[in-house]
Amino acid sequence: MAWEVLSAIGTIAFAVSGAIIAMEEEYDIFGVYLLGIVTAFGGGAIRNLLIGVPISALWEQEVLFQLALFSMTLVFLFPNRLLVHWNRWGNFFDAIGLSAFAVQGALYAVDLGLPVYAVVVAAVLTGSGGGIVRDLLAGRKPLVLKAEIYAVWAAMAGILISFGLARSDFWLYALFIAITALRILSFTYKWRLPTRKILTR
Repeated sequence: MAWEVLSAIGTIAFAVSGAIIAMEEEYDIFGVYLLGIVTAFGGGAIRNLLIGVPISALWEQEVLFQLALFSMTLVFLFPNRLLVHWNRWGNFFDAIGLSAFAVQGALYAVDLGLPVYAVVVAAVLTGSGGGIVRDLLAGRKPLVLKAEIYAVWAAMAGILISFGLARSDFWLYALFIAITALRILSFTYKWRLPTRKILTR
């Protein structure tokens, strides 16, 4: 049950995220739908390619595609006075998508019997892959590479699930809430990983 719920939550959150960014960049309606679909399903596609799952598995998710299309249509029809608050809520949607897809991606890899490092990679790519593709297509520096702690939370989900510490539905939902909360805290309080800048003359 958790698998289906988290897939739906992640798909809606990232489809909305992609659609909003497309409208910020003044894309036409085709661009809005394209960027929303890429954001919602890009991470899963990248994950499937790396762990050997046929890419055609994406086209079997008819209900998720319908959810994504409905969500994007709803956002596209929203009054502008509501959309101006995206800067306040955008990171919230992104945090939900990251968390839901990280947990879902880790579960997918565990069910295939993959080793720990593969589970972590699957969690990170599923959670952040769609956002990376979205940002690149929108001409932006990927959020995962420049902003507050982001993909680390997805990796944490992968580690916990790979060691069997969150396998029941209750603990999976608890992990989803915890990762979402940590991501929100990290951008609220500007938590960052150490960086090193090379100075040039």
